[in-house]
Amino acid sequence: MTLFAQQNQTNDRIYTVSSLNAQVRLILENEMGVVWLVGELSNLSMPVSGHWYFTLKDSRAQVKCAMFKGSNRRVTFKPANGTQVLVKARLSLYEPRGDYQLIIESMQPEGDGRLQQQFEQLKMNLAAEGLFAQTLKQPLPEQPQRVGVITSKTGAALHDILNVLQRRDPSLPVVIYPTIVQGEGAAISIAQAIGRANARRECDILIVGRGGGSLEDLWAFNEEIVARTIAASQIPIVSAVGHEVDVTIADFVADVRAPTPSAAAELISRDMGFQTQKISQKTQQLQHAMRHYLSAKQAQTVRLQHRLDRQHPQVRLNQQQQQLDELASKLELAMRQRLSRHQQHIDRNNYKLALNSPAQIVQTQQNRLERLQQRLQDGMDRRLLNASHKLAMAAEKLETVSPLATLGRGYSITRNQKGQVIRSAEQVKHGDSLRTTVADGEIHSIVAESTG
Repeated sequence: MTLFAQQNQTNDRIYTVSSLNAQVRLILENEMGVVWLVGELSNLSMPVSGHWYFTLKDSRAQVKCAMFKGSNRRVTFKPANGTQVLVKARLSLYEPRGDYQLIIESMQPEGDGRLQQQFEQLKMNLAAEGLFAQTLKQPLPEQPQRVGVITSKTGAALHDILNVLQRRDPSLPVVIYPTIVQGEGAAISIAQAIGRANARRECDILIVGRGGGSLEDLWAFNEEIVARTIAASQIPIVSAVGHEVDVTIADFVADVRAPTPSAAAELISRDMGFQTQKISQKTQQLQHAMRHYLSAKQAQTVRLQHRLDRQHPQVRLNQQQQQLDELASKLELAMRQRLSRHQQHIDRNNYKLALNSPAQIVQTQQNRLERLQQRLQDGMDRRLLNASHKLAMAAEKLETVSPLATLGRGYSITRNQKGQVIRSAEQVKHGDSLRTTVADGEIHSIVAESTG
């Protein structure tokens, strides 16, 4: 059996490079689906086509990305190199070069994007557990006997709730459970306040909420501990967080969601009677169910849209546009290189012309004269250095025979009051005054005893 026949038995198909890249692209797009990732923008390019090309990187790796104008026109901030972003993307392959890349569908600054991603992730997890199920919702009491309000004691929300209740039903008692609603520890504080209200059983309905703010300001009501505490409450809870457009996890878990704190107070007050309250409650339940229904349908639509996008001619068109942008860049680079070569040729000719000018010859001779002067100066410096070295050696030899050098090695010279050098103990007697010279000074002493 020949080698070629053996290969045909081992491999069911022999690919061309083009067909292999096309197959790999389909595998990446179909198997991986949508991914979220955080990275730093670099090599950002925005050609006239309107598409964006850039690299996402971290400290250890990088990946090429393309964001086509149909998607990048929804970006609400101006991206720049060095910006940390959170992106939602599909994995793909740029077939002409075989480059693995990401097709970016959305982009947000990292901080806001992370909060939104955490919101969607927690919402999905709690919905999967059934915490949003309509069957878990408690009906609001038809005629509340006492209302509990869980909010900041200094916030505008409490003021609005009390004003509405005072106007609509002054006889309805109100118990305030003060809590912090923003910042570190706010979620735990809110959960503890709900727990206190359930433990005391003073009220038959609770309003939990605060005034409006940014997503970060309202984040305590998106914490899991608050959601689970609301779901476990034995007292029906009306969620009243922010403005009408603000939606939190607490809204989905609560028995009823009110668009504002004032609306919550109006909802539970008895001014409009039993039927109005019941209709409002049913309306809220219907809206809640519709939101979940629409959310599920929206997720299904997104999945179908992704499948359609992968088969849409626009995908191929985008790849061709990316290839066109790349060829345009190469053409521009080639033109710059050609102009650079011409400029170098002109510079060389100018240099040759300058070498043959009289001014250049004079300058060359001037440089030669300066070098000769420098050599003369260097020779004089070496002569002086050698003479200094010889003088230092002579001084060193003189130092070795100097009495001071002997003293420096630990010896000393002792003299009596007459200045005579003491060479024997017999030369001194009791009470004589002596001077001993050492390397760094003199020592004066009096003879206490002589053994000579």
